Amino acid sequence: MDNNKIQSVLDWPTPHSVTTLRGLLRLAGYYRKFIRDYGQIAAPLTSLLKRNAFTWTNLADSSFQQLKQALASAPVLQLPNFEEMFIIECDASGGGIGTILQQQGHPALEALPVG
Repeated sequence: MDNNKIQSVLDWPTPHSVTTLRGLLRLAGYYRKFIRDYGQIAAPLTSLLKRNAFTWTNLADSSFQQLKQALASAPVLQLPNFEEMFIIECDASGGGIGTILQQQGHPALEALPVG
């Protein structure tokens, strides 16, 4: 990813309204499956979306900073290297099959469930 785009995420201003907070959470939600413990990191922020609940606290600020770091970190931004070996991780249940293509311990691509 372009260094300017990474810097834009890191320089994201502190949300001062529900509308600006939703913008950040929409961006982060797009990458949520690549961010370990996304739900726990974003929980203090999503709780601010409730009616009349927007009060910026130290917990919300900590969550905001942690989420920005997660968005700018390598596991989210790495592209597959087709010169390196891929590992296919599969999981099956009575209702379907899911697969994840991994490289160097990080998801490279995720296939849709079959079945």
